[in-house]
Amino acid sequence: MKALVVDDAKVVRLALRGIMQQLGWEVLEAENGKLAMEQVLKHVDVDLILLDWHMPVMNGYDFLVGLRASPSFAEKPKVVMVTTEATMPSIIKAISAGADEYIMKPFDSQMVQEKLTMLGLA
Repeated sequence: MKALVVDDAKVVRLALRGIMQQLGWEVLEAENGKLAMEQVLKHVDVDLILLDWHMPVMNGYDFLVGLRASPSFAEKPKVVMVTTEATMPSIIKAISAGADEYIMKPFDSQMVQEKLTMLGLA
């Protein structure tokens, strides 16, 4: 299984990479939505995207809307927002745009694994 971690904070990318690798995943990284889109187009076999909301160049929400607008990516890969955006309107906005799950920062490995289980990916 292949995951793409998208976050502008290197420490968050490293933490998520470590969690995912521990669970047996191959991990790619991007530091903004524009680079994430390039990764998805290059690696069409990505099963999961762990996506931050607030990033420079292209934020996670705009990336998600663009991703889901493509018939090729309307349902796959699964997308989990991993963000500090903790308000109900933000969660609803992300889910409505095509996110499959939502994790609020700070997170731990158990939270990530629970979301993967809910998505049938663990």
